[in-house]
Amino acid sequence: MGFLFDGLDAEQYDRSYSDGDLVRRILGYFRPQARKMGIAAAMIASAALLDAGIPIFVARSIDTLRADTAADQIALTALALAALASTSWVFNLVRQTLAAQAVGDVVLKMREDACDAVLRRDMSFYDQFASGKIVSRVTSDSAAFSQVMNLSMELISRLLLVFALVGYLATVSLKLTGILLALAPLIIGAALAFRAIARHTITASRRMNAEVSGHIQETVSGIGVAKTFRQEPAIYAEFLKVNRQSQRVNQRTRYVFSSIFPILNIIAGLGTTALVYVGGLDVRSGAITAGTWFLFIQGLQSIWFPLTSIASFWSQFQIGLAAGERVFGLIDAEPRVVQSAEVRLPQLRGEIQFERVDFGYKDDEPVLSDFSLHIHGGETLALVGHTGSGKSSVAKLVARFYEFQGGQIRIDGVDIRQLDLGNYRARLGMVTQSPFLFDGSVRENIRYGRPEASDAEVLDAARHVGGNEWIAGLPSGLDSQAGERGASLSMGQRQLVSLARVLLQDPAIIILDEATASVDPLTETLIQEGLDTVLAGRTAIVIAHRLSTVRHASRIIVLRKGAIIEEGNHTALLAANGHYAELYNTYFRHQSLAYIEQVHKLA
Repeated sequence: MGFLFDGLDAEQYDRSYSDGDLVRRILGYFRPQARKMGIAAAMIASAALLDAGIPIFVARSIDTLRADTAADQIALTALALAALASTSWVFNLVRQTLAAQAVGDVVLKMREDACDAVLRRDMSFYDQFASGKIVSRVTSDSAAFSQVMNLSMELISRLLLVFALVGYLATVSLKLTGILLALAPLIIGAALAFRAIARHTITASRRMNAEVSGHIQETVSGIGVAKTFRQEPAIYAEFLKVNRQSQRVNQRTRYVFSSIFPILNIIAGLGTTALVYVGGLDVRSGAITAGTWFLFIQGLQSIWFPLTSIASFWSQFQIGLAAGERVFGLIDAEPRVVQSAEVRLPQLRGEIQFERVDFGYKDDEPVLSDFSLHIHGGETLALVGHTGSGKSSVAKLVARFYEFQGGQIRIDGVDIRQLDLGNYRARLGMVTQSPFLFDGSVRENIRYGRPEASDAEVLDAARHVGGNEWIAGLPSGLDSQAGERGASLSMGQRQLVSLARVLLQDPAIIILDEATASVDPLTETLIQEGLDTVLAGRTAIVIAHRLSTVRHASRIIVLRKGAIIEEGNHTALLAANGHYAELYNTYFRHQSLAYIEQVHKLA
């Protein structure tokens, strides 16, 4: 059956916790709920005593019944029984209400911790692990945990009922009580034997559910690409494969858990047979009364069902432990980007120094080796080079999205590993080739960088990056809906929104990662005019494939395989007739006005 679990290995950040460690961790979450749980415990004890008293009351009432018993006495007995059952119901209602509140608060806190952990993970974490699987830990695993916690409360109630009822039955007939308890170790032992396979099976099931969630999320996110390349049948076939594997894994899980109860019921049936036979003989001999025999028969269900629940609970409990283990694994994942201090710079000049930096996304694949670069405050630096030369890596290291393996990066003379990242990134703006917009209005997306900004400030930022024309082109102006991931806007409009967002943030350092690569020439002209405003007085790192952006740079750095091979301004680098000149003739020359005029003359 091992093929069922192919591809369902634990993630690299998963950890193995012992049952004791998990229980202690869970109890830590319940500590703030001690008062609610204390009252719930009192209600559990009270309800258990009443539930144990009901069959005892019925048994004693049977022994007092005679042919001449008055109807009023029978009615009084019925009313007393109803009162006992109603009181037990009230106790259980209070218990379930408080327990639900406590468990809900615990799951709320656990989800908050998991979400906080997700937000604190560095970008390399999301490069390595699928977002759908991460989401499943925050949602479905925490939900499974809450279900098992409710099961735990029910178990405690049944345990108390067993202890109370068995304690009384032992005072009535040790022989019949012994029959009741003789098979209990067999029931518990049989269920405990399922522990290992149940834990393994349910963990695989939860991983499979995460696999399905991740696949669906990726499919929905990339549906536009799939339709463009007519890959719907291939995606559906892949989904069928994943879904069928999920069906097999979950079916095996159901087989495992459904097989527990028939075994337990067979053992319980043997005990029932013995009790009926021996108890009947004792009634015939006069050793016990008919009411007492009824008490044992009636109490049989009250005891056996909790015992089977107690036994099977250990298998069911593995669901909660497995779910908790996956959530705690996410919470406890070790970050790769580690800050050694929390230095807050009062002002940011934007001076950046790379000192013999070594960096690679994977340990055995270096991107930058012994890399040094000094960017002056207020300088506009352009990075050019072929794909894979390390341009974007430099920008990502400045943003502190990844951990470098050697050397130092200094911001205004301070080691970037000592900075308070929240304070630092608040003064760092970044615009990528494919900007991400949230589902909301254009105004809300611009304001995202500075939530406290007024409508007038938002409008001013929007005008500065593209004038009034692009705003007028929106259906409802700045109140137009961007749609999910900005789907309602053109690529140029998304880029203008992204630039306005950065301008409103007023950062000291700006990173433009091919910000105009995907827009039309007219929009590029608008963006270029806006860039003059955005970049003024700020340190800028520009990664560009457009001549207009590169020519305006104070300095151009030419990269090849993670090393600086040329630097200077546009004119000097062209005159050197080196790698930049080669790049210019390949990527930039056709964008120049002189080239366009020459083509028109030839035409």
